[in-house]
Amino acid sequence: FCDMNERFFHGVKTLVHRNSVHSPHSSQLADLTIENNMVGTVLSTDQDDNVFGFASVVNLTTNSSSTCIESLKKICLDKCPQQHKPEMETVLSGKTKRPAGFFFQERMVNVPLEITEVLHQQLVLDMDHAVKNARDEDEKKSLDFGAFVRLAPCYSGGGGGANSAIYKYFDDEIFATNAEFVYTFDAPKMFEEDEEELKCSVIVMTKTGHRAAMKELKKMVGN
Repeated sequence: FCDMNERFFHGVKTLVHRNSVHSPHSSQLADLTIENNMVGTVLSTDQDDNVFGFASVVNLTTNSSSTCIESLKKICLDKCPQQHKPEMETVLSGKTKRPAGFFFQERMVNVPLEITEVLHQQLVLDMDHAVKNARDEDEKKSLDFGAFVRLAPCYSGGGGGANSAIYKYFDDEIFATNAEFVYTFDAPKMFEEDEEELKCSVIVMTKTGHRAAMKELKKMVGN
């Protein structure tokens, strides 16, 4: 596990590009996650720049001038069902007591369960460390996240509610079951020949929900 570094740009960008909602902004999002080196971790080897996975939380208020963050906020609001719109507007407003962050994570599909769990644990350690070691009160506030917004790649499943999605990453299902609310929309196709209908699930968690999901993940892995 490594800290975010410019040498991982191409690896992070390649993984981001696989998510069809993020692919139009893959370069900008890769830059943002790498600049956001206080709250982000990369799964790589010391010898090379290969990226097998990464996790990062980007403050959506302090980065509101970024076109890709604004675009993601717009997508979240445009696709949001009416019953969740007031909550979503509050989360994205930047006026909450503690900031909200976009929770980005992508990885290669063959990353073992145990490593996935450690990747998430490392992100939690990063967040706690960042708050503890902030340079001043403003920086501390900007890193003390109270809510997380995750745009998770998924496919259409049976059932209703949160169960109607089959998640690309098993851990997103755990995050969804611990969320305040979840909604799904049709994601753009990456390739014309794609037969499976891609979806994107918007998972909105509080810090409490995120930590509860981490406990479930730990139990599942058997640590």
